[in-house]
Amino acid sequence: MINVYKIGGNVIDNAEALDAFLKDFAQLPSPKVLIHGGGKLATRLSGRLGIETHMVDGRRITDRETLDVVTMVYGGLVNKQIVAKLQALGCNAIGLTGADANVIPATRRKPNPIDYGYVGDIDTARINVSFIQTLLEAGITPVFCALCHEDGSMLNCNADTIAQSVATAMATVGETRLTFCFEQLGVMGNLDDPSSLIPTITPELYAALKADGTINSGMIPKIDNAYRAIENGVQCVTIKHSKNIGNEVGTTICN
Repeated sequence: MINVYKIGGNVIDNAEALDAFLKDFAQLPSPKVLIHGGGKLATRLSGRLGIETHMVDGRRITDRETLDVVTMVYGGLVNKQIVAKLQALGCNAIGLTGADANVIPATRRKPNPIDYGYVGDIDTARINVSFIQTLLEAGITPVFCALCHEDGSMLNCNADTIAQSVATAMATVGETRLTFCFEQLGVMGNLDDPSSLIPTITPELYAALKADGTINSGMIPKIDNAYRAIENGVQCVTIKHSKNIGNEVGTTICN
């Protein structure tokens, strides 16, 4: 079983929560893959550099200056800090962008109807599965940041989408599970009520929860990515709190 984990930005932004997650992650059986973003850190660094951050519907507009910032933050600061911590915990990890070994090529998103700038869309069929497989078979854990590439340029990519795409690609060579880890117990009926965790979501329930507003904003693309993964061969997708990575507490997405 290949396990692909995506860690959310709010956990990355919390040093204590990140350390706890990485300690648990290091103890999980291999083969495993980790994907991360780092948007809040990128926003803070942009501010310190005098670069204004522009967002549309929660998605970052990545102009040339912003691309430089996210490349430094995602591919440098965050990625290498995570890899160094995993090494200290006995997990032999390697930090990667999508450009390394041409592992995750992408296509720059068309400017219509919104020009997001240097943002990439991934074609799962082009992911270098054999390279990832070689690393896993050697006992090395790949740690991917949210960067891809095209024609000599880095491209900012959505970390949830990278996780879904990598999981879908790996499902072509073996049973694969995808887990989204963030700061909530899972999909909640009421964010202020821990007992409102929704343990299982079917397509019918998902439609109803979107219609009544229970599921909204950032959770919608996460669940859309979950269903895209399941429809393309991933065995199971779970959304859970980062502290529960080693147990079954969370929301399971199923057909």
